Amino acid sequence: MRIVSICPSNTEILYYLGLGEQVVGLDDHSDWPAEWQHLPRVGPDLSIDMDKVEELRPDMIIASLSVPGMEKNVEQLVRRKIPHIVLNPSGIADIPDNIRLVGQVAGVEAKAERLASQFSEQIAAIREVTADAASRPKLFWEWWPNPLYTPGRDNWLTDVSEVAGADNIFADFATDNVKATREMVRERNPDHICVVWCGIELKRIKPSMITDRPEWKEVAAIVHGRVHLLEEGLYCRPSPRLLEGLRNLIRLIHPELSAKLV
Repeated sequence: MRIVSICPSNTEILYYLGLGEQVVGLDDHSDWPAEWQHLPRVGPDLSIDMDKVEELRPDMIIASLSVPGMEKNVEQLVRRKIPHIVLNPSGIADIPDNIRLVGQVAGVEAKAERLASQFSEQIAAIREVTADAASRPKLFWEWWPNPLYTPGRDNWLTDVSEVAGADNIFADFATDNVKATREMVRERNPDHICVVWCGIELKRIKPSMITDRPEWKEVAAIVHGRVHLLEEGLYCRPSPRLLEGLRNLIRLIHPELSAKLV
């Protein structure tokens, strides 16, 4: 089978399933794993070049709706009658099911079941660790600065917050993506600000771009120096790599629990 992934999180699932010999193309933003960076590219994940996709003679496209705008890719796949599946994860609980679906279409059901079960078991183990947290800090996740976008209730980062022993300050919005304002963040007064600008390299982000916002001078996260510039690939992609991101987050917000993480 010749597989093309048009979303970074899908690429990561394919890698964890050991399907490197079957993957023949990736979207431009799939920057992990390093050993797949030689593969042909078919354009940015929000505007895939379907002509390039067809040139790769794929048997299956692994598409996604994990980011607003990706539905345009799916519409084109349907119109061109290109075989595909669509992953649409909203929470952590959807990731094992996504793994199983990819494993089913790729013919590695047993391996997918093991990977899915291991993922769920590790989430459960992390929950046991954070159950001992002395407090539940409030987190603000910033995944785009202008306009300000942050995950709402129906997003895996709300689950990540909860599993890490914290709360997403915008979890009361019954949606996956919230267009917020600086004033809204100030009113909710987060204890930590987690910066995960999608598609932006960390070296291009400076702490002052967050801390110098005049509206946030008295926000607890700013006052106490708790602004975290995080690798977006460990948080903005619903794949097994979230486990690494989760452990890193816990070390930041609950350092007293670090020794218990495995």
